[in-house]
Amino acid sequence: MLASTQGHFDARWEDVRVFLAVHRTRGLAAAGARLGMDASTVSRRLAGLEEALGARLFDRTRDGLLPTSAADLLLPAAEAMEAAHVSFVRDATGFEREAEGKVRVSVSPGMAEAFVAPALMRLRARHPKIRLELDASVRPVDLTRREADIALRSVRPEGNELVMKKVTSSRWVAVTSPALAKELGRVTDWSRVPWIAWDHDLASLHVARWLSRHAPAADIVFRTSHFGAQLAAAASGLGVMMTAEAYLARYPLVPVRVSKALEASTRTWPVDDLWLVGHRALREVPRVAAVWSFLLDELGNGPGSAHKRKKEPR
Repeated sequence: MLASTQGHFDARWEDVRVFLAVHRTRGLAAAGARLGMDASTVSRRLAGLEEALGARLFDRTRDGLLPTSAADLLLPAAEAMEAAHVSFVRDATGFEREAEGKVRVSVSPGMAEAFVAPALMRLRARHPKIRLELDASVRPVDLTRREADIALRSVRPEGNELVMKKVTSSRWVAVTSPALAKELGRVTDWSRVPWIAWDHDLASLHVARWLSRHAPAADIVFRTSHFGAQLAAAASGLGVMMTAEAYLARYPLVPVRVSKALEASTRTWPVDDLWLVGHRALREVPRVAAVWSFLLDELGNGPGSAHKRKKEPR
């Protein structure tokens, strides 16, 4: 049984390398040639290892250095340590050091169309080797199963494997085209407004519930769960819709003016938080970190804020 002179021994990889080289070559000079050391350095390292272990590892003979039973006992562990070192170096050299490669981002269709897609030229200018894949659907992806690298969500997700940051908040408001807003004047009854509404498959959305509660007899002139189609129809003057205030910077829409009788109902307009979410294991990967930082810059003070700040005079 091996023991150090101090009752405790911590194996250093450099000493194990010397041990393995001597064990394989049976000579100090040959081991030194393999390690890039001179024979005296190998001898000194080997002597230090034997002293630390409190055991002789090699018998010095005319035929070379012959392993003792102690050396034979240590050999399997030393070889395992060598294999672990090779794996460590191999994996370390495989680390991504540059923002390069594919990043998959999950985002709602409306935000993808209005804010993310128009910003991609700025992302490309900053990180030309990144290739973005955009999952623009209402289906929530499972980040723990790596269905996406990053997601923008209006509901804060849960999970120990996830990292998240609140990006911004935005209130939903009733909007329409400037022409229809002028025609409607100050609205006194939500049910007398021509509404553009979500289809029945999304009736559980908070904005859909708000409309059902405050305009139970509303004239629904157009139903669709395609948010872009809602925005286009509202901009054409077809009717009034609910949208987050951030979209007013992207579309020719204005808030509907209301009478004092409806002011209380506007205080119940939903507010959405926007969360940037990623998998903890991928958060510091350069390509993912680059897109994460870019989205924070673009959306951190409201969608499109980074681009608007660049246009403002200093």
